[in-house]
Amino acid sequence: MTLNVGQRVRLAADLRLAGSVTPAEEPPEETGAFAASVALAAGIEGTVERVDEHHRQQSHEAREYLRLKSLLDDFGHQMPSESRKQLEEQVGALEEHWAAYQRRMLRVTVRVRLDNGFVLDEAPEEAFASA
Repeated sequence: MTLNVGQRVRLAADLRLAGSVTPAEEPPEETGAFAASVALAAGIEGTVERVDEHHRQQSHEAREYLRLKSLLDDFGHQMPSESRKQLEEQVGALEEHWAAYQRRMLRVTVRVRLDNGFVLDEAPEEAFASA
């Protein structure tokens, strides 16, 4: 599902936000001695304020697949059969890495202002469903 700015959404699963808390008067670089936890129930609605797309970096194997596949596509017909066969095997061995990269190539995060006043920023798009 692709989310858009202004769209009404619903939290798809229960969330627990946990971490350390620093009192407002303390400098941000000092860590507080407090710990906090907030639970948000699935079904809480809110409005999408921002959508950010993050392109994941290619692994070495994904880059190598692209390089070898391009070489095979552009010059494979001119290569000696043994060289072409070896290159096809190398490309075949890297196809799984390329397919995995394509499945997770784009990561989308959102900023959602929930109706209860909480703001979830950089939350994965998958955490929400259309309201």
